[in-house]
Amino acid sequence: MADSAQSSSDTTIQLHGEEFWPLSGKPFFDIILAKTHVKPYYKLGIPAKLHRILPSCSFPTVLIFAGKSWEMTCDGSNKKHKGLDRESWKAFIDDNNLKAGDGCVFEVMECSSTKLVLRVQILRGEIPAELLEKEKGDEAEKPIIL
Repeated sequence: MADSAQSSSDTTIQLHGEEFWPLSGKPFFDIILAKTHVKPYYKLGIPAKLHRILPSCSFPTVLIFAGKSWEMTCDGSNKKHKGLDRESWKAFIDDNNLKAGDGCVFEVMECSSTKLVLRVQILRGEIPAELLEKEKGDEAEKPIIL
């Protein structure tokens, strides 16, 4: 009987593989990608809240997503800004077709004086097609209502 109460407009989000999982309690940070994170700038800084656990020199970093890994370098020599190398970060962005507005959660899986491993969850910021069909959202008088 509960099934008959469901609306035909309900949408189902299908998860593929290990894209989403509960955080393990290890340190993490999350971001909503902005223009500076993606084309053409390709910059990602590690938030200050994680600086205390990071080495104070350049160190190998690995991003893991959907069973693949991207090796890069994090420059930890600057006390105020620790960031990933642009070329490798660009490869991660391009390989995963990331855009401004997408969200990422970076969970520290391993952190030592010789290596940082971050498991990544990607949350696409795209507006579902089902909503676009109902409202254009291109005018203040006709917003997309979620």
